[in-house]
Amino acid sequence: MRPTSRWDAPRGEIAPAPPPPAAPTASACSSGSCGCKSKAPAPTASATPIALPPLVLASSAAADDSPAPAAADDKAGSKPQSKGSGDSGDSGDSGGGWFGRNPDGSPWYARALRITNIRVASQVFFFSLFIFLLWVTWFSRLKGYPASLFLELDPLVGVATAISTHSVYRWLWRGMLILVPTLLIGRLFCGWICPYGALHQFVGWLFNIRSNKNRIDKNRYRPIFQLKYYILIVMLVLAVFGALQIGLLDPICLLARSIATTIAPAMDSVAPSDWSWLASAPGAPSQRVFNGAWFVGLMLMVLVGLNLVIPRFFCRVLCPLGAFLGSISRWAFWRIDRDVTKCTDCDLCLKSCEGASDPHDALRKSECFVCFNCIDDCPEDALSFKLAPASPKPALKGSVRAGKATLLDTPVISKRPETELAPPDVPRRRWVLAGLAGVIAFPFVRFSKAVNKRGFSKKAIRPPGSVAEIEFLERCIKCDQCINVCPTNVLQPSGLSQGGFEGLWTPVMDFAVGFCQLNCTLCSEVCPTGAIQKISLEQKLGIGKHNKQGPIRLGTAFFNRGRCLPWSMETPCVVCEEVCPVTPKAIGTYTEVKKRWDGTTVTLNKPYMRPELCIGCGICEHECPVLDDAAVYVTAIGESRSKDRTLLLKSKQNG
Repeated sequence: MRPTSRWDAPRGEIAPAPPPPAAPTASACSSGSCGCKSKAPAPTASATPIALPPLVLASSAAADDSPAPAAADDKAGSKPQSKGSGDSGDSGDSGGGWFGRNPDGSPWYARALRITNIRVASQVFFFSLFIFLLWVTWFSRLKGYPASLFLELDPLVGVATAISTHSVYRWLWRGMLILVPTLLIGRLFCGWICPYGALHQFVGWLFNIRSNKNRIDKNRYRPIFQLKYYILIVMLVLAVFGALQIGLLDPICLLARSIATTIAPAMDSVAPSDWSWLASAPGAPSQRVFNGAWFVGLMLMVLVGLNLVIPRFFCRVLCPLGAFLGSISRWAFWRIDRDVTKCTDCDLCLKSCEGASDPHDALRKSECFVCFNCIDDCPEDALSFKLAPASPKPALKGSVRAGKATLLDTPVISKRPETELAPPDVPRRRWVLAGLAGVIAFPFVRFSKAVNKRGFSKKAIRPPGSVAEIEFLERCIKCDQCINVCPTNVLQPSGLSQGGFEGLWTPVMDFAVGFCQLNCTLCSEVCPTGAIQKISLEQKLGIGKHNKQGPIRLGTAFFNRGRCLPWSMETPCVVCEEVCPVTPKAIGTYTEVKKRWDGTTVTLNKPYMRPELCIGCGICEHECPVLDDAAVYVTAIGESRSKDRTLLLKSKQNG
């Protein structure tokens, strides 16, 4: 065990080390008759261990010439200092500043290249990569970047969609790149890669004002941490029945949705015009707005803010991806191991534990984030990362409680002989109960008017390339990547009135906000699960080899003559006809010359719809001058993705 030192001390607890006690000499006496003026009895080997705290004793024994660290004052009382929590640049006795040697003689870069520093660098890198990929999710930047890489790497997305659709779409096999290291070393994704977890950890660190004792107490395991496993089981059971709901709480989906619909538009609204290159939607015709953005933003703020109550609250309590990886990591080959012959039960390893995995006791493998903070904080070098370490309990001899136990003839210091708890701390009956809850939840989710063949919402208009509604709900993970990339802002997160609870936050078109550009297929490019199938421009327009099928129809436009200016107010208007993009135009007009009430003669072009030609792009509704409730509107009827919603008209699409 290397000795502890001043630069090893936790932030706010650095104190000058006291000088080492003078070693007793042969001339020392208990009476002081020799002139040494010593009145107290000389220290003996048996008296010293009783007088010193165990950690200080261990540090003193490890380095005879190194001073023991001063005990840090805390609200809980005096505490020994740990070795890996310090931020001080003190270089010890080398006098070389930051680049001087460490007090234990190791070079300066041994301090900089601690495994915990490497982990933090990994989190910064992957969080930056996640933000970059969201930034390039725009029509002028996409250029072949794997914009949905993190969603494709999410193993829960791949597994859940495979369960609900019985297939693996495009790049979802990439989730295996996370599952393999999870089986080897545990929940590496949670502690090293996950951008949402990095955000929670950063906020918890930034606003951490707790004392060491309070931090230790907050990082102990709690029964409420079982909740994420129940959420996982309910969502997987729903996926079995075809109702894919993991996107509600999956961390990658949740963060992508939150940034796309709340953070990015907010930053665009306050960014200076000179910074347009940094905007999330450069060249957008107007400020992007999204349905229900306030709730998505509030949800993000609440979940992140709860870190002030319980560190990494979302990761420990709610995250279904963490529960999924935790259930797998119980079989991990490597894990944190505790040496009971060195551990003094000081609990300092809990001070910075990210997963509340109880490294001070029986390690909860399913909760461990492999952050290595516990190894860095242990002042006794009692913790290490090992390949399949054996439990010491069978080899113990003597009474642990009485302090007389030995392990291979080495005295056991710790009073906690157990070193591992592999499976999640969830009783078997509660696993079954969670599964039953998922079965019961399915009819409440699926059998609603919003997804009924006859009672569907007329405004549930899906993006071009979308599969039929039932299959769409089996695939869509509510990540809102399609909404983020849409150049006209027509794609919006669905509310309860449009898609019901099952379709909440799935993409729908709102033609009051935008319209579907005729030559755009970007939403099909970024969809990671195939809810919006990848289509070509020829397929969307129904040209070339797709001429027989005709263009993709999103719905059908209708006129409300009671609000149409030429029909109801004898006011000339031809906007809808002029903007109709198809050839021949889907909107025709009846020309009528009429004498108005004021005696003036006007020529009215009264519009009508040719439903065989309408593709439901919505530009007519978007450009209609009657802004509050457009005189022309598009509904989902007649969409080409579903035979159940046909108008029963003879056309290229339905023969």
